[in-house]
Parts: sequence; C-alpha cells; structure tokens
Amino acid sequence: MKNHFSTSTKSIAIIALSAILFASCQKSMIKPEDNASAKRLPDDKPATTLIASTINFSGYTWTVRSTSSGTQGPGPNYWNSNNAWLDANGHLHLKMQKDAQGRWSCAEVTSNNNFGYGTYQWKIECDLNIIDRNIVLGLFNYSGQDGYDEQDIELSRWGNPSAGQFNYTVYPAQSGVRYNNVHWESPNIAMNGTYSTHRFTRYRTDSIVYESQHGHYDAGSTIARKKFTSSDIKLSALNMPILMNLWLMNGAAPVNGQSYEVIIHEFKFTPLP
Repeated sequence: MKNHFSTSTKSIAIIALSAILFASCQKSMIKPEDNASAKRLPDDKPATTLIASTINFSGYTWTVRSTSSGTQGPGPNYWNSNNAWLDANGHLHLKMQKDAQGRWSCAEVTSNNNFGYGTYQWKIECDLNIIDRNIVLGLFNYSGQDGYDEQDIELSRWGNPSAGQFNYTVYPAQSGVRYNNVHWESPNIAMNGTYSTHRFTRYRTDSIVYESQHGHYDAGSTIARKKFTSSDIKLSALNMPILMNLWLMNGAAPVNGQSYEVIIHEFKFTPLP
C-alpha cells in the first residue's frame, strides 16, 4: 500500500510538471505580433498589424509597415512590407501592386527618428505625367494624432485625371481645430523626365514653405511653391517622425490596372542653425 501511494504521487507530480512545461512552451510560441495593437483611422476596418522589419536609408532607420489582415488608413488599404526595399545603390523603392491574395497592396515606411525645425527634402524618380488618378505618394511628418501636427507633400490627382499633381497641406497644432487644414494644389504641370525634387522648410518664425522642381537639385528654379504662415493656421512645434507612403485613394484599384513604383534616391534633413 505504501509503495502504491508513492508511485501514484510520483505520477501525479510528473503529469503536473508536464502541464506546466507545456503551458510555458505554448506561451513562448506566441509571436509578438499576436498581441500587437494597431492605430486605426476613422475609415479603417479592423486589422492585425505585424511587427514590421526595418531598413536603413539615407542615414536613418525606418520601420516598414505591414498588416496581416484587413485594411487600414489612409485609404483604407492593405499594407505589405514586400512593397518597400532598397536596391544595390541604396535607393528606396515603394511599390503599389497586387499581393499573393490578388489584393492591391501599398507601401509605407516611418522614420525611427523625430525631426523638428529645418528643411525636409526628397529626390524621387517616377513618371508624374502618367500617375494614375487613384494613386497618392505621400512625403510628410506626422505626430500620430489624426487631424493634428502634420505637414504633407502629396503627389496625386485625387481622382481627377486633369488635376495638378502637387498638393501641399498643413494640419493644425493640437491647440487648433482638428482636421481644419490648409491646402494648396498646383495646376497640371508637364514634367520634364522622371527626376524631381520636393521639399518643405519649417521655420521658427511660424511659417512653412513648400517647393517642387524638375531634376535632382538642392536649389534651383521651382515649378510649384507655397508658403503658409501662423496667420493661415496654428503650426505645430513638435518634433515628429517622417513617413513616406504610396497608396490608393479610397482603396480603389488603379484605373489603368497597373502597378506603380516610386524610387526615392535620397531623403535629407537640414536642421535650422
């Protein structure tokens, strides 16, 4: 009887220990993205956000956006980390294309650094003469608070094939009225070649100046320019990350049914002295 009791006790202990080890193993198998929460814009559907990879571009580290299911704003759209990569020259490629499920998917990267007053400049390569009316290329900084603290360069025709390609927008500081932005749109401009440079400068004197030009130059004649001041809108004073994205307006497929790719040769930030 004594020996039987001892054997049973050992069996129970072994079973209990096995259960603990199994539970521990199951917990360790949970991927970080299983518990990740995703920021969603008002027009979003629920989605699961993956822990995205990072890339090093123009001297900075960027996080590449990806969602495993569902859509997220802007758009809303599907986001795929396969749509952003570096080539052998160190240039950043952003591509809007169909994914393995046949859905149109978009690209976005976000800087791991925050930036403040100074000049933000991008040298890009793409044919802006034939950009599909539903495609948007965004170059901007953003605090993460929807409707606030954002300065945008958006290259898009916003659904109108005859509209101008260059759009400059400023959203107010958080003390302002949410979503009450100021916006300027260029006329339709015939581009010379596929190289163009775009920049904006945030000044301490409460103004922001946008410029675009043909070619890859740090200075030169502009094809589009707009200045906003504190009399136009309450400008943000925050240091914020930079985002670059290529997406579809309202999540609508490109009218021409073709994928679209943008090559960003360089991003450069020059702080004010």
